[in-house]
Amino acid sequence: MIPDTDTLVALPTVDASSWRVPAAVAVELDEDLVHAAAVGARTLPADVDDALLRFTVAPPRAGALLLRNVPIGELPPTPPTPEAPVTKDLSTELALLTVARRLGQPVGYVPEHGGRIVQNIVPTQTDADRQTSTSSRSNLMFHTETAFHPHRPRYLLLLCLRGDPAAHTTLASVHDIMDHLSDDVVDAMFEPRYRTAVDASFLAGRTNELGPARPLVTGTRSEPTFIFDADLTVGVDAAAEDVLVAVRSAIAEVETSVVLEPGDLLVVDNNVAVHGRSPFSARFDGTDRWLQRAFVVTDLAPSAADRDGRVITTEFGR
Repeated sequence: MIPDTDTLVALPTVDASSWRVPAAVAVELDEDLVHAAAVGARTLPADVDDALLRFTVAPPRAGALLLRNVPIGELPPTPPTPEAPVTKDLSTELALLTVARRLGQPVGYVPEHGGRIVQNIVPTQTDADRQTSTSSRSNLMFHTETAFHPHRPRYLLLLCLRGDPAAHTTLASVHDIMDHLSDDVVDAMFEPRYRTAVDASFLAGRTNELGPARPLVTGTRSEPTFIFDADLTVGVDAAAEDVLVAVRSAIAEVETSVVLEPGDLLVVDNNVAVHGRSPFSARFDGTDRWLQRAFVVTDLAPSAADRDGRVITTEFGR
């Protein structure tokens, strides 16, 4: 279901049009670009920098922040696959990573486009109907990013280079979800009665298995952390399954959406908001929707044993 745009609650939004992104230089290593982004954070307009700081200290109820009019420059045609080479400079990558470094530490995951720190998210013909970011015809179900992962990102960043008016990025805040549920259901969300399977792309042919039983929500009602995947999370018993049904119903009641336009940079707090995407019609002609994505953790240390540089290498399945 796509929400009626007349009834949507607006996301906190900041105009970034005054930002002058430094000229991007050619680099051989991701770490060099990340370093350039850290230095580039000094160029952020004060209101953008303040908004990002507030976002890390006191996330808004919506669990998301929208930066509008981020400079993106001239673009080549949309690449046919995320891995295809593109003839553009690194200015959008630098802009995305500058925001990422203001929030924490950008990381990659080996199964996600080979561990790239900045990923091109474009529709592909082979994935059109799958539950994956490169799909187009499928309704991407609500989920916490890599809900199954012990080192999941705290923040998800999506920078729109080329939009599609039919593609709604959908969001639902755990605060709104809990407000639509009974106290008994909310109490049950804090109990370790839910298991989440591994996304198939992280298995590399190994057999999938459910993760350990854990709560849907940890923390407190005023400062909750929500971990949920509508496609991969199951209850350990019938009562827990009933809770999941209630949660999915609440999400349908409170979901909001934004149609990302060129220069929009959406920042999602992966602890607070689950997200998805509506179907759209891809043309595969170089004019399709094109996003760039980055994952951010607040601290690199917890993943040290499962990380090569900035790339998290945790293996799943058996």
